[in-house]
Amino acid sequence: MNIHPGPLCDGDNLLLTDLYEVAMVDAYLDHGMNGTASFELFVRTLPNQRNFLIAAGLERAVAFLETARFAPDDLAWLRDHAQLSNRTVEYLGDFRFSGDVDALPEGTAFFAHEPILRVTASLPEAQMMETRLINLIHLQTVIASKAARLVLAADGRPLFNFGLRRAHGAEAGLLAARAAYIAGFAGTATASAGRRFGIPIVGTMAHSFVQGQFRYRHQPDHLQRRARARLRLQAGRVCRVASPQALARQSDLAGA
Repeated sequence: MNIHPGPLCDGDNLLLTDLYEVAMVDAYLDHGMNGTASFELFVRTLPNQRNFLIAAGLERAVAFLETARFAPDDLAWLRDHAQLSNRTVEYLGDFRFSGDVDALPEGTAFFAHEPILRVTASLPEAQMMETRLINLIHLQTVIASKAARLVLAADGRPLFNFGLRRAHGAEAGLLAARAAYIAGFAGTATASAGRRFGIPIVGTMAHSFVQGQFRYRHQPDHLQRRARARLRLQAGRVCRVASPQALARQSDLAGA
């Protein structure tokens, strides 16, 4: 059921948050709690067999901080459903992040109790950022950390991301391809990730394509030759993408 005609996930819209963040902002403003505060994102403990993580997601997090705001119709919805004061609704309508951010560079290994991201701003302003920043950093850091271990286990053999179809939504699929590339994957099968992030794209063929080739046995000779040529072309594309020369041309994103 889609009551509102807009997109399911507008990543720069501040309404993409937990309601209690807005409720806390309302309470802060009501009690004059506008002092400077610092929020840090870190991991308390790691499993014994996972003694490091790989930072990822900073670029998208900074982009969110620069553009995050409430749309007028979202403010109207909050006014009707969130029991906010008029002062808070006006504050949210004018909201623009003006604080400071300190963070680990993407691709950096970090450990338990080591902050990956610190946001310093007025208390209401920093509080409003919490949910979406955790959402963005957590997903990509989890994917990059797992991908880094796979790269180490592969011992120099190229690895490729092919996870869009099983990702938890379109945004997760794109960001997972990016995070895996940061951690050392050689490319992705997700075409949009290749366009957006400059990641080398690769692909072979689906089972349906292979199964369909059995039909060519009953086709004229010229159609059989065409089908075999297509198979060779697909295989050649994969070999070229996975070659050392192609890997050497990876963009700066991999070393970030």
